[in-house]
Amino acid sequence: MNRTVVITGGTRGIGAGVAEVMSRSGWHVISAGVSEEEIARFSGSKDIELRLLDVTDETAVDGLFSGLGRLDALVNCAGILVREREYELDVFQKVIDVNLTGTMRCCLASYPLLRASGGAIVNTASMLSYFGGPLVPAYSASKGGVAQLTKALAARWAQDGIRVNAVAPGWIDTEMTEGLRRDARRNDTIMDRTPLDRWGQVEEVGALVKWLLSAEAGFVTGAVYPVDGGYSAV
Repeated sequence: MNRTVVITGGTRGIGAGVAEVMSRSGWHVISAGVSEEEIARFSGSKDIELRLLDVTDETAVDGLFSGLGRLDALVNCAGILVREREYELDVFQKVIDVNLTGTMRCCLASYPLLRASGGAIVNTASMLSYFGGPLVPAYSASKGGVAQLTKALAARWAQDGIRVNAVAPGWIDTEMTEGLRRDARRNDTIMDRTPLDRWGQVEEVGALVKWLLSAEAGFVTGAVYPVDGGYSAV
């Protein structure tokens, strides 16, 4: 029987890249997207099952997981940022609700199934889990929260056989970062601080997620792994 993984935010960006890696590795992948338009734009493998999910909707989240017969892994990739506007309180709250509370909603909803299978969770933190982003205070706060949530759940759910880890991507080539890559000045500033001197690829994040969900990482829990080309090391 193929192992099943649910990937929130799995129809675009890093989530879509993770979905492709997991699908090629033989997993049954359920990729959840926030809108019909986003799902329609998904150009990944036809073996990937697509679902509609707003992680801020508790009823929808519970409905997705309660309808599954088995679950071996959850990957939380759903996330947003709103540059310049996150100092507006309603925008701040929305970003926190998607990025941090949405991650917790999905973890809680998946818990019974993962306890039954001895499964694992990988959350998506960020390099901004470690230092501040002046244009994105809500995103920074939410990703710091995701890192600490990962550690808390790992400590609590180890007794249930559930491992919980996180990846912390840096500058990855996605739709979200397209504007930065096209701006020569900002691109050069980012590359000057990145020891590997290039943008990361979504598949490189996916490769780490795949390992964290594998038996080879069976003694790894509560860890947050940077995937940033060395950006946070300098």
